[in-house]
Amino acid sequence: MSQVVESLALAPAPNGGAALPPLENGDHLGQQTFHERYEAMPEGFKAELIQGRVYVPSPVRRKQGRPHGLVTTWLGNYEASTPGVESLVDTTAILDHENEPQPDCFLIVRPDHGGQTHLHPDDYVVGPPELAVEIAASTEAYDLFEKREAYEQTGIQEYVIVIVRSRQIRWLRLDNGRYVEIAADEAGLFRSQVFPGLWLDGKALFSEDTKQLLETLGTGLASPEHEEFVRQLGERKTA
Repeated sequence: MSQVVESLALAPAPNGGAALPPLENGDHLGQQTFHERYEAMPEGFKAELIQGRVYVPSPVRRKQGRPHGLVTTWLGNYEASTPGVESLVDTTAILDHENEPQPDCFLIVRPDHGGQTHLHPDDYVVGPPELAVEIAASTEAYDLFEKREAYEQTGIQEYVIVIVRSRQIRWLRLDNGRYVEIAADEAGLFRSQVFPGLWLDGKALFSEDTKQLLETLGTGLASPEHEEFVRQLGERKTA
């Protein structure tokens, strides 16, 4: 597993030099070069660096945006009941010298509660989030392969892939440096092993049943496991 080191830094912006080449889908770049060019692109442009290759996703249709919104609500409600965790949406995560993705959503244990990320002075998240979620529609091919490999190598503990086309959820958990798939339980629910109480009703997600999605989460939040996790997070809090 590769490790994010403190020396990983952002490339300085050029001062008065020649215009930077635009980012193109398929470019092969290092993280610093990618970041320098990314910051020079127009506002609203999105790109990711996965295993040293640039990916520029297609425009987002409703079939991708709707589950994205529901996942955002799901994680936000978990954060609200779990002091010491933080959910982020479409936020850059600098993982190592070949990977700077922008996951659809991710959930972290805050650095002041013992999490494995830290914040760069320029307000970028550095290090692997504990859990990442991708809504795989136009990005399905590399979400399932190249991105899975990058997330595995850089230490993202759980990776959830919501596959829009086949209406499936792949929930992967890091075990001895390799991803293993976590199956749904008998009730069809997925339960996070990293964030106790984070329960996902896949059927409710795909049927856009927000009420049921949050009721299932509420049951997880009322579990003894979640109560114990909150207690542990409180003990780990630093000044």
